[in-house]
Amino acid sequence: MDLQRVSEVLAGEPAYRTRQVWEWTARGATSYEEMTNVSAETRVALTEQVPFSTLELMHEAVSSDGTIKALFHTHEGHPLEAVLMRFRDGRRSVCVSSQSGCPLTCTFCATGQMQFRRNLTEWEILDQALHFRRKEPIDHVVFMGMGEPMLNFDSVIAAARRLPDVGVTPRRTTISTVGWLPGLTRFVDEVTEPIRLALSLHAPADALRSEIMPVNDRFPLEAVLAECVRYYELYRRQVFVEYVMLDGINDSLAHARELAALLDRQIFKLNLIPYNPTGMYDGSSRERIQDFKDALHRAGFSPTVRLTRGRDIAAACGQLAATA
Repeated sequence: MDLQRVSEVLAGEPAYRTRQVWEWTARGATSYEEMTNVSAETRVALTEQVPFSTLELMHEAVSSDGTIKALFHTHEGHPLEAVLMRFRDGRRSVCVSSQSGCPLTCTFCATGQMQFRRNLTEWEILDQALHFRRKEPIDHVVFMGMGEPMLNFDSVIAAARRLPDVGVTPRRTTISTVGWLPGLTRFVDEVTEPIRLALSLHAPADALRSEIMPVNDRFPLEAVLAECVRYYELYRRQVFVEYVMLDGINDSLAHARELAALLDRQIFKLNLIPYNPTGMYDGSSRERIQDFKDALHRAGFSPTVRLTRGRDIAAACGQLAATA
């Protein structure tokens, strides 16, 4: 739903008409025809001139655990994916993409192996959430799909600020970054809403992190973590740390001790992520992950291990590659 285009088409109508169209859309309407407080003539004009979604659904896959992955194309055919995760406690969380592809080439991530096309617009980001909202109410959104959100800061923040209309509060919105410093600094300085910040870390030292994530050569750990600390000091909100467990690469007890020494347990909340196969590495065993977690416990942290959703349809963390 491109509201800017809607406003242009409705230029001769009262200003509240665009707001009415958005309210219907945010509540899960599936077409302009459902908007009964909008005149039939206006609905026809919108149908003819403004596509109801900025994205075209190309394919959907449903996992054995209820997760749904949607493959979309932009108007010029650029691919992207979004995921609806259903949890037993009733949560409905949508993982959205901020770019078609990603230019940062993290080695553990399937998206990084794709060709990068472009940033997505505010409306293309929102239309991913709205697609699933038309199926059922949603209450969480994570910017952890394809792309680096801080490389598309303006569109990402604009989309996040509209999510409360869709049913997702700022406290249930999480934006993840690999540490793209210009965008991260803007996030700390400009975003006063309680939107959660997550850092994709994956190594406790610069040398190893640079091997796994080339972006670290440009923005090393000291600078990135300093911005995260500043975020905590300004807003007293913890930073979520994502740490993918790679067998024999970053999962030893020595790595766990380095990680504990690197991070302040009051500021950072650790989330260990079982590796979802993308062809580059082997994932750590359950025993190895448990030993790593226990070492962090002994250091005073309270780490969690992420529940893997949608692995059988390549919808889990790191697996999005825009394939049907």
